[in-house]
Amino acid sequence: MPLTVIAALVGGAICAAAGQLLFAAGARGRTELLSFLNISIMAGLGLYALSTVFWIYSLSRAQLVQVYPFTVLTFVLIYLSAILLLGERLSISGFCGIMLVLVGLCLLSMQ
Repeated sequence: MPLTVIAALVGGAICAAAGQLLFAAGARGRTELLSFLNISIMAGLGLYALSTVFWIYSLSRAQLVQVYPFTVLTFVLIYLSAILLLGERLSISGFCGIMLVLVGLCLLSMQ
């Protein structure tokens, strides 16, 4: 897989993860429907849109079976960011899950 495609996939995963973190920040403590229309939610949507552009670019240059495993990178980035930035707790099973996901990503990307 070309380096430009890998860079786009990693960039897309970072944008998607950042979008999720902004969604979490924008949703915390809110209960009214209109209160979800805030800058954090809007910025998260923007990052998700950018992530989609990276994804479509990658699909135009590589096969879906090569590209799709990179979606799990978003999971890893969100999990680690929630721990580091939001103060959420790391569990042993969560750590093991992240390691399994990363090993799987490496194996699948070697095709």
